[in-house]
Amino acid sequence: LLFDSRSVAAPAVSLFFALPGKNRDGHRFIPELYAQGIRQFVVSQSIDTENLPEANVLKVENTLDALQHLAAYHRSRFQIPVIGITGSNGKTVVKEWLAQLLSPDFDLVRSPKSYNSQIGVPLSVWQMQQRNTLAIFEAGISQPGEMARLEKIIRPSIGVFTNLGPAHQEGFSSDAEKLAEKMR
Repeated sequence: LLFDSRSVAAPAVSLFFALPGKNRDGHRFIPELYAQGIRQFVVSQSIDTENLPEANVLKVENTLDALQHLAAYHRSRFQIPVIGITGSNGKTVVKEWLAQLLSPDFDLVRSPKSYNSQIGVPLSVWQMQQRNTLAIFEAGISQPGEMARLEKIIRPSIGVFTNLGPAHQEGFSSDAEKLAEKMR
């Protein structure tokens, strides 16, 4: 799964999600990606495919929703324990500690780096494979409504809440609202 035109590693097997952002719109990079060998695209705008003769283009209403739904479907194919970690701080450290402690006993998959956002979580979950016996994923939020989306993707069987602190407070009207969102 690919959303950043700067990180093409395996074009023949990549699926590019053209995500619109505050500063850049992924749709702008489709010709460049096509030239690099990408042939599979998920878009939310009509694009001119005249110069993309071998491209497969799937148009959806919202590319982020499509990415998240694909990852949620992928997650549904696995019946292993999944640890979901959230909190204002410490998610990555706790994930790495748990991974280090549990790796001798499990074939585990975990969020790379701090992939805990609306985009990072689907990319993390996409790494799940049939050989895995445990998954550990981070979930970070910055505004109301985000945890419900992440929970549908991660579907944790075990939850870890690190702490409640001032990080991302600007997205919430109160600590109580932020706590309620993280508890979801």
